Amino acid sequence: MTVKHWSQVRPDEWPCLYFKPEEIACRGSGLVMLTPESRDALKRLDDLRRVMGHPLIVNSGYRSPAHNAAVGGAKASKHMQGIAFDISMANVDPHRFEAEARRLGFNGIGIYPPQKPSGARNFIHIDTRADRWRGVQWGEFPRRATRFAPEANPRPVRDAMADTGPVIAGGAAVEAAIQAAEPALREAAPWLPERLAGYAMLAAIGLGLGLALLRIWRGRQRGE
Repeated sequence: MTVKHWSQVRPDEWPCLYFKPEEIACRGSGLVMLTPESRDALKRLDDLRRVMGHPLIVNSGYRSPAHNAAVGGAKASKHMQGIAFDISMANVDPHRFEAEARRLGFNGIGIYPPQKPSGARNFIHIDTRADRWRGVQWGEFPRRATRFAPEANPRPVRDAMADTGPVIAGGAAVEAAIQAAEPALREAAPWLPERLAGYAMLAAIGLGLGLALLRIWRGRQRGE
């Protein structure tokens, strides 16, 4: 059966623990498909979420025929049967995801890695069709050591200045000035063009290093 809108799905008829009806509903109409086949697919999706151990983002679940045509879906798309899901790989190891999906009975797999330079796609299509099938594969997901990309951890300007401050004439005052300027620079950086933000941070570091070199040069001139 088809429920006219996800808000009308009763809790006692919804088979998922981890996913809400609005996550699975047609993005164009709000319709939800609840047939024996779609219920089975939803239960397998729940099992996949449990095995992966972290949230899965559903880009596309059920599609009405009209919405499927509007988004350029295949004419016989399994989304129209409520047994297909497009899952974002933004927070997922795609290689482990594919293996677990296969093991849990998702026979249909479509691979859609990010496309440069736009970054579009970045999802895997899964469905519970009867026969094993692998759709058109738009490239490969790159292998990575961890599920998430490494987080940048740049060294703060004040830490670099702490090393050079003692050799600068009036080092404490200069270091204090740089420390005072750094928060303003970091606050302004997101609003500056990327190139200008980088230049601003480099200028602060360059100022401190320049003063350090000047102090060393003057010290040598005095025979220190």
